[in-house]
Amino acid sequence: MGDYSKALEFYEKALEVTRKGVPPNHPDFATSYNNIGAVYNETGDYSKALEFYEKALEIRVKALPPTHPNLASTYNNIGAVYHNIDDYSKALEFYQTALEITKKALPPAHPNLAASYNNIGLVYKYMGDYSKALEHYEKAHQICEKALPSTHPNLASSYNNIGLVYDRMGDFSKAVEFYEKALQIDEKTVPPNYPRLAASYNNIGGVYSDMGEYAKALEFFENAHQIFEKALPLTHPTLALSLDNIGLVYNEMGDYAKALEFQQKALEIRKKTLAPNHPDLARSYNNIGSTYHDMGDYAVALKSLQNAFEILEKALEEDNAALSFAYSNLGKVYRGMKDYSSSLECFEESLSIRQKTLTDRHPHLAITFSNIGDVNGLMGYYEKALLFHQKALNIQENVRCNPLECATTYTNLGETYRRMKEYPTALVYFQKGIEIRENKLPKNHPDLAVIYHYLAKLYLAMRQYNMAMKNIQQAVEIAEEKLPSNHPHLLDYRKIFEKIRKKL
Repeated sequence: MGDYSKALEFYEKALEVTRKGVPPNHPDFATSYNNIGAVYNETGDYSKALEFYEKALEIRVKALPPTHPNLASTYNNIGAVYHNIDDYSKALEFYQTALEITKKALPPAHPNLAASYNNIGLVYKYMGDYSKALEHYEKAHQICEKALPSTHPNLASSYNNIGLVYDRMGDFSKAVEFYEKALQIDEKTVPPNYPRLAASYNNIGGVYSDMGEYAKALEFFENAHQIFEKALPLTHPTLALSLDNIGLVYNEMGDYAKALEFQQKALEIRKKTLAPNHPDLARSYNNIGSTYHDMGDYAVALKSLQNAFEILEKALEEDNAALSFAYSNLGKVYRGMKDYSSSLECFEESLSIRQKTLTDRHPHLAITFSNIGDVNGLMGYYEKALLFHQKALNIQENVRCNPLECATTYTNLGETYRRMKEYPTALVYFQKGIEIRENKLPKNHPDLAVIYHYLAKLYLAMRQYNMAMKNIQQAVEIAEEKLPSNHPHLLDYRKIFEKIRKKL
């Protein structure tokens, strides 16, 4: 923060000098306002950043021709602030204005044009419109390929951008392909302990984690972490993020003690370096809470997630996207505790924020609809459950999103129909869900155990006891390998196993 204070002091002195030397609408004022706005943007004071960027824009609109590159630069700056405060429609508006100016002002293969397409692609990615994001990232990439040498860092960034969209769309093999192209450039052009190389390892690790290939994910995340440890101070925020990544993989692998070890280390770094209400502290509490949730220790999970929520409530605007995730995490814990009314309340709060901040076809909206449908089903409100699951599917089946999210909705639908005693329909949806999960996940993934358990209960109700036993054995085997011995899921699976055994 000290460096930013010095920068602000310097730029404010420069502004005073400008005031004495030139008339009020001189372009030099715009330069000073832009510099001050940039400092406020970096420190997270977005209202101040916007105030100074808008002053710069007002001067440049009057002083410069309509196709001047500096005008595009200011529109980009304002777009970036709106992006930072999650106002994506406003961000898009300013980025598109910048793009139109840049297209008129510069040749078609100029790198600045690629930067404009990248900005727009980034906003569409956050809006969940992955097709549009990909379209703009590919336009940027075509320019980079023409304008830059084959080992230029911007080309690596472009491969990373495209890889990230494929990752979000659930096309993991394509994501890895593009991330590895970025890594090849970085390995040729940067020193072996350079943080940029670690970022590439992190991207690839993230895809392998999404694919359920946790050993590979861990390898890449640990490679990244070793670089960060050598290149950065011991309390650098990026080290905390790196520890989070490793912790999340151990969580997915069912090694909850290891997960907590890394997540606690990340929390300690953040406690030393961040203000007590910094959103990244909430990230740590959220991760720790999620691990305790997966362990089935709902009381400790709830305490940690409430810590996260209190920080975010103080630090952020009431409709910020991070709050929607906090509500969602709380909803999952209350669901695990069988406090369905509190769970529903949290998921509905999450939905309210997401409907204000996201496009109506964003994958995160679909996940929230599915969660609300699931809780309604658990409460016995089956028609309402079906309505929300269908809303989720209307997005998931028509937007290129992660197929595993679609599999969860199919599974939830199957369980709702099972409770309604509509067994043939339940079976259809369970089969759709299991086909995706068996195709995308390793054979011992806990999410497969969940659906085998549901299938076992369905076959038990249909009096197909051999099929029921086959499925519950698979669920128990996975859970015994992956979950703690006192995990609520494992206890449920064993109860169903005993019920089925008595029928044979």
